[in-house]
Amino acid sequence: MSQPDAAVRDLPVRRRQRPFALLGSELALVFRRRRTWAMFGALGLVPILIAIAVRLTTDGDDGGPAFLGDITNNGLFVAFTALTVSIPLFLPLTVGVVAGDTVAGEASHGTIRYLLVAPTGRVRFILVKFAGAVAFCLAATLLVVLVGAAIGAVLFPIGPVTLLSGTQVGGWSYAGRALLLALYVALSMLGLVAIGMFASTLTNVPVGAMAATVVLAGASQVLDQLPQLDWLHPFLFSHQWLGFGDLLRDPISFDSFGSNALLQLGYVVVFGALAYSRFASKDILS
Repeated sequence: MSQPDAAVRDLPVRRRQRPFALLGSELALVFRRRRTWAMFGALGLVPILIAIAVRLTTDGDDGGPAFLGDITNNGLFVAFTALTVSIPLFLPLTVGVVAGDTVAGEASHGTIRYLLVAPTGRVRFILVKFAGAVAFCLAATLLVVLVGAAIGAVLFPIGPVTLLSGTQVGGWSYAGRALLLALYVALSMLGLVAIGMFASTLTNVPVGAMAATVVLAGASQVLDQLPQLDWLHPFLFSHQWLGFGDLLRDPISFDSFGSNALLQLGYVVVFGALAYSRFASKDILS
């Protein structure tokens, strides 16, 4: 038997011995791209610009949300403010880019056929692509929180944090809450990831899937602001995006966390099934 034939014969065995090889390859692909680091850089600028703007303002209470004034008293609030500012546009934009590229990107480069004949399997392929996008969501939100806390510590006083409920907690307690904030926001993006992945299976042009995902994120937020559609609001994937303020109260309320998890899970199940259904019938040789 020739060496190429032996390599093909042994390939399934090697893949069984390395069950997470494909996931590791996907994570490396996502986080080694210059585009990913450019988006991280843009997200990291959000808390920096907020902190500098508030620092240069003589009166932090002039206009804007009430918690902007809290930044001058405690720099740790920069992370909370940066998340609030990032959610409507910046995070959905970056997540839409990553999710829209999951399948269409491989198809446009002609690599999808090689991944599937390895063998990888279409279910495994979809799950790995989804996991890579979820990892990006978590990394992006953690980045905003960490950069916000760091720049806040540099430019403003640091001490016990006054929560939205008026009580104070120590720095370590707030650090735990900040981690929960990042998890909540990353969870909030899962529905958008599933939608973007479905859009990515409909085309071989990644830019089209990215644009459709970002537009849908904006449309959902617009619909959520129309009082005439209040019956629809609880079903919109963006409806719970700003509910993480409950994590900055004493005691912590996880009601919105649970409601958001159920909402995002519904979108993941529905659009994940649609993505697999479309991808299962996709002609990878075209």
